[in-house]
Amino acid sequence: MKNIIKIYARPKLKNPVMLASWPGIGDVSLIVATYLKRKLDFKELGEIEPSYFFDAIGVVAKDNVIEAPQFPESRFYYWKNPGGGNDVILFIGEDQPITKGYELANCVLDVGVRFQAKRIYTCAAALSRIHHTEQPRVWGVVTSPHMAEELEKYELVQRGNLQIAGLNGLLLGVTKERNIEGICLLGEVPMHATRIQNPVAALAVLQVLTKMLNIEVDIGELTQIANEAADRLKQVAAEAMGEYIDNFTRPIWEYDEEDEAEED
Repeated sequence: MKNIIKIYARPKLKNPVMLASWPGIGDVSLIVATYLKRKLDFKELGEIEPSYFFDAIGVVAKDNVIEAPQFPESRFYYWKNPGGGNDVILFIGEDQPITKGYELANCVLDVGVRFQAKRIYTCAAALSRIHHTEQPRVWGVVTSPHMAEELEKYELVQRGNLQIAGLNGLLLGVTKERNIEGICLLGEVPMHATRIQNPVAALAVLQVLTKMLNIEVDIGELTQIANEAADRLKQVAAEAMGEYIDNFTRPIWEYDEEDEAEED
């Protein structure tokens, strides 16, 4: 896979860890990764050739001129920790391929191994019966039993058996196969709100992740976005309940005697 992976820089990294991210339920992982990329001084490290993993299904024409096929990007970045802690390799994939997910996970991990990353982090959503007005908790899973103490240290929810769909989970399986430490942080997402972005869950995950990595990040912007999203969700839920009441219920005073007889 040498021709698939393109490395543009050769930084000397100190005890690096890797955070890898793809879109998923609530875009929890992607929100965390892109926010870190904007707030810290990440520099370009490399990319994965997308045409091996994705098929172009069409092209765009601008001013009647066809442009070259566009593919989802899969890029690596690096950040040197000025505080002397772990440097960070960041991978962001714009999309998940329909096939060859296992190969892509190995490509991502190959870069981590090349720069001697000692641990791999991913993030995801944990579907829960939590109400959308409740503060989401963060769950944690690890690739080896000896890491379980960290779950307790950071008060992460441990739910025993669960499945993590997509590459945000599969990468940790490949990490385990290759005997590298890995951990996935999952923010609770309401089961009835899986199709919208969830910055509230992403914020909860980010707060735990930055503690684990011992790095300081200004979370003010994401906090504001999360609060606005929570307010919008409350409004949508109220409107949906209003429509349900209008369309599927009838005030008790509208029942006539015939209805009462039928109920008897």
